[in-house]
Amino acid sequence: MTIHASARLSTPAGPVPADAPSWNRQRRSQMPSHRYRDAFARVDIPAADQTTQRSWPANRLTSAPLWVPVDLRDGNQALAEPMDPERKRRFFELLVTMGYKEIEVGYPSASQTDYDFVRLIAETDLAPDDVTIVVFTPARRDLIERTVASIRGIRNEVVIHMYTATAPVWRDVVLGRDRTELAELILAGGEDVLRLAGDAANVRFEFSPEVFNLTEPDYVLEVCDAMTTLWDATPARPVILNLPATVEIATPNVYADQIEYMHRHLARRDSVILSVHPHNDRGTGIACAELAVLAGAQRVEGCVFGNGERTGNVDIATLALNLHAQGVDPMIDFSDIDEIRRTVEYCNRIEIHPRHPYVGDLVHTAFSGTHQDAIKKGFAEHRERAAALGCDEGDIDWRVPYLPIDPADLGRSYDAVIRVNSQSGKGGVAYLLETAYGIELPRRFQIEFARHVQRHTDAGGGEATASELWELFRTTYLDDITTGPRLTRYDSTDAGTEITLTVDGATHTSEHPGVGPVEALTAALAEHGIAIEVLSLHQSSIGSGADTDALTLVEYRDGSGVVAWVAGSDRSVLAATLDAIIRAAERSAEASY
Repeated sequence: MTIHASARLSTPAGPVPADAPSWNRQRRSQMPSHRYRDAFARVDIPAADQTTQRSWPANRLTSAPLWVPVDLRDGNQALAEPMDPERKRRFFELLVTMGYKEIEVGYPSASQTDYDFVRLIAETDLAPDDVTIVVFTPARRDLIERTVASIRGIRNEVVIHMYTATAPVWRDVVLGRDRTELAELILAGGEDVLRLAGDAANVRFEFSPEVFNLTEPDYVLEVCDAMTTLWDATPARPVILNLPATVEIATPNVYADQIEYMHRHLARRDSVILSVHPHNDRGTGIACAELAVLAGAQRVEGCVFGNGERTGNVDIATLALNLHAQGVDPMIDFSDIDEIRRTVEYCNRIEIHPRHPYVGDLVHTAFSGTHQDAIKKGFAEHRERAAALGCDEGDIDWRVPYLPIDPADLGRSYDAVIRVNSQSGKGGVAYLLETAYGIELPRRFQIEFARHVQRHTDAGGGEATASELWELFRTTYLDDITTGPRLTRYDSTDAGTEITLTVDGATHTSEHPGVGPVEALTAALAEHGIAIEVLSLHQSSIGSGADTDALTLVEYRDGSGVVAWVAGSDRSVLAATLDAIIRAAERSAEASY
């Protein structure tokens, strides 16, 4: 067998590890993994200290941290084409509308656009009074001066966020300073911030030891305590210490241990707002943030939907909706998530993946037959429970399988919850026809019709919409009668029923005392050698309201013992039933030829 693959790929062919179980036949690969050291070899992990007692594994998330979106700064830096003033303003207005109360608005010393946007806030009423404005600066005097100049005249509370990388590789390779020299640089920057803005009653301070998670715990603790002392942190004027996982290097539990170490050992802990800023290099930024909050963090910086350098910042929308799904108020409004998505995509010029948690086009969608069946039954149970309790469906506990939250919470309709392709089953087909056309299908009919749908989707290779399913239903079960008997008329009274059939061009009338039209019609057909035994009848309607057609589904057995389904449609329920029986007779007659 020929396997087509990249010429650069080499199927692992090394030895199977000696300690591998018999069921694991993976072989050693050619990947140069020996070049990398694990986190424990790169930095002291506080949990290795036997005096440290973890408390975070037993903690629970019971309230939202302070969310701080950094889309206008950190997310903006990550864009191939940074936001223009109109996009920055639109994004800021979205964040305010959603309910964010502390927003990092830019890096005013880095670009004129960012500086001008901060000045716009200072000179207009763009920012509501209860929104805190955060500006970002390196620990360098001229840049701090530019930053402080940008915030003059802002009436809101302001946070000046100063950062410096502190990890050994950054000290050695990037900054060229040892521990003592770097601590002096950081304190000098802190003194400049204090000198230039310390007298402003509406200004507070934030410090980030960038690459905190790769910095020695004793050193980062020393520097952070020096900063809270310099800035005279008090409960009335707390200092934010922001501890970034600038580049993820370890499993989330390691970051949680690092945060808990700081939480336990920081001086002036009651005067510190402990903040985190996880990136997503390992794809675990969300887990890092959640575990960090368990470990003592009170504030989370990130981006709505996770934009940011490299693999992105932590996604604060997913974090918030994770809380919502656990019964905790996220303190942010996501009730029109598609409008939020459209705005973020417009401002970032980046499309959101269809499988992105909560917001992606397909995240509330099931194609799998087993999933669809469970969701369909879950919706039915939800409606029945609400009716039994006399409550609105939006007020009762949500427990629909495969849907962690009600899509309606996010402003989504149920139209896209179940979609049908070649992987789908009877439940999805039935759900779409019921929601789009009001047609209720009995289970045995669902099984039969699903086979037709499977053949249709296998042949086409794509998705079947509700309208396509209805067209397939119509052509399969409601196609025009071209051969076989015709029901010319019927007349039913208490005494019985008179049936007039046209068979092979000749008209025949028969009397059937003491029976109704359905039994009379099957008896009349039998007189012409067409045996139709009605096994079950299921009546529904097409659409809703008074102006609808009746739909009857008939399960029958013909003279050769074949069991099948047909359908009939008419304004009258009885006429729809008789129409279905005539269709059964036509099929039986065709099969006998």
